[in-house]
Amino acid sequence: MAGTLYIVPTPVGNLEDMTMRAVRILSEAQLVLAEDTRTTSVLLNHYNIHARVQSHHKYNEHQKVEIIKERILEGMDVALVSDAGTPGISDPGFLLVRACADAGITVQTLPGPTACIPALVSSGLPCDRFVFEGFLPQKKGRETRLKELSAESRTMVFYESPYRLVKTLEQFVRFFSPERRCCVSREISKIHEEHKRGTLEEVLAHFKEHEPKGEIVITLEGAQKEKKAKKSYGRGEGGEQQG
Repeated sequence: MAGTLYIVPTPVGNLEDMTMRAVRILSEAQLVLAEDTRTTSVLLNHYNIHARVQSHHKYNEHQKVEIIKERILEGMDVALVSDAGTPGISDPGFLLVRACADAGITVQTLPGPTACIPALVSSGLPCDRFVFEGFLPQKKGRETRLKELSAESRTMVFYESPYRLVKTLEQFVRFFSPERRCCVSREISKIHEEHKRGTLEEVLAHFKEHEPKGEIVITLEGAQKEKKAKKSYGRGEGGEQQG
């Protein structure tokens, strides 16, 4: 009888964001696949979980997918985690899930932490309909994608490195207009969590003066709301800290 592949979200900040079910699955799994075994070991030790851990990241996942799939088919229960958040969302996981699903293996994805949803809801922008873009292409295809998104009417969510944030906001001003509303969320679920809201022009000016640090999520207003940018949105709001 085949085993099960469990997709287990892990905290993006506060270790208390682990669910009881996630702790149980990691405790019971015969193998835990981790993006970085050192990072995962900190989490496992915190919850006194003594699991067999093996690396599974973007540099080796193509080579390991078939091996892991065969082990699960032989009866092994395997849990997949990333360094933070839900595997497969801008992290390794898709290839293994697809291979297991195609082989008829049960794939159970636990609900849990992810950075994009708290950032979206906290942004103050419409979240009934949105599009998740993850990381934009760094070079080839970047401007083409931004041109395509300039007419997108839904709220957009992007992941970005703090080292590229200012450059990305400058490009957003150019492709989406300075008055488009946005929110830059930093350090979701961590001590120094912050949400900087305003127009693209205002938020860009802020981060030109204050060097961005930590994990970044950008939430951007859709094209249809542009005309109401300054009238209906709080300008230059400060951060909100969470202990």
